[in-house]
Amino acid sequence: MGFRLDDTPAAWSAAELDADRRWTFNLDERARCDLVAALTRALDPDKSLFDYRCEDFDLGAAEPLLRAAFAEVRDGRGVALVRGLPREGLDEKDFEILTWGIGLHFGVGRPQGRQSHYISAVRDAGNNYRTGTGRGYNTNAELDFHTDSTDVVVLSCYNRAAAGGMSITTSSVAAFHAMRREHPQLAELLLEPIHFSRQGEQAPDEAPSYPHPVFDSVDGRLFSKWNRNRVTSAQKIEGVPQLSATQWEALETFDALVRRPDLAHNMWLQPGDLQIINSHVTLHSRTDFTDHEDSAKKRLLFRLWLAPADGRQLPESWRVLYKAVEPRTVRGGIIGQQYDAARRAFEQRQAAALGMQAIL
Repeated sequence: MGFRLDDTPAAWSAAELDADRRWTFNLDERARCDLVAALTRALDPDKSLFDYRCEDFDLGAAEPLLRAAFAEVRDGRGVALVRGLPREGLDEKDFEILTWGIGLHFGVGRPQGRQSHYISAVRDAGNNYRTGTGRGYNTNAELDFHTDSTDVVVLSCYNRAAAGGMSITTSSVAAFHAMRREHPQLAELLLEPIHFSRQGEQAPDEAPSYPHPVFDSVDGRLFSKWNRNRVTSAQKIEGVPQLSATQWEALETFDALVRRPDLAHNMWLQPGDLQIINSHVTLHSRTDFTDHEDSAKKRLLFRLWLAPADGRQLPESWRVLYKAVEPRTVRGGIIGQQYDAARRAFEQRQAAALGMQAIL
């Protein structure tokens, strides 16, 4: 495998991310006012998410800063934090539509589960993470370090928890570097495909699990895919090849390594924060949390998955999950079981607006 490991800014340590804050962006008052004005003009209670178009949201003075943040995610550290989204005076639905409107400028939204929904309300709904159909976003559990099934993850914070819920990110590029340095034989096993469960959310034409390496490369760039919970679930599916003891050792070693304090960077997301993550070079997690008693104050974030207009070529091994690996294609997501003509029409229209190709 040939890739440039040392000359990419995406290979950072926790200390380096703290020392160099170029990945953090602050919206000023004019930018916030422009976003509120754009939202006010665009809001229509009779519209669904799919009815909104990019031109409905003039980002005004916020646009250059948001573009710089998305560029940092693609070409820089692989993670960005935008502070200062308007929050006061906006209800949950307003904030969700604002998140969606920003996303329309930077990519095509991707479905995220069985219901083929395009924005997830990240809140504790009392569900169980550790089951064959569990998802972490609707629980208050501590999450495994993982990558989402998309090129770019956008998380906007509406409310934070009463206690806990800290966001944690680790550079998967730096983690692989450490694996090769400290456990070279085990690191090579991460280049071999293993099975990940679809957690019961597969589309009618998809198998309940799929083979995928933890790491692969193309054009000299390293890409990562990891989700311990889905690997564990897949081992319980009939017909899935069972992992050897050495493979388990490699996965356990990697999973422990990405949690190390020299690699894992902690941040608190405040109301009005927008976190953007490049899934291919960044792992993320969250600590467990205790929520407020007042329902209006309970922890709430909105998660948007994007296929970006400037997406890179992906490794061929990514095709089984992403459906396409070519640049400027609508790819990734969890297609789910409610993917219909309305969703297809939205993706085709949004792709055309951004000069992309919709394949489904």
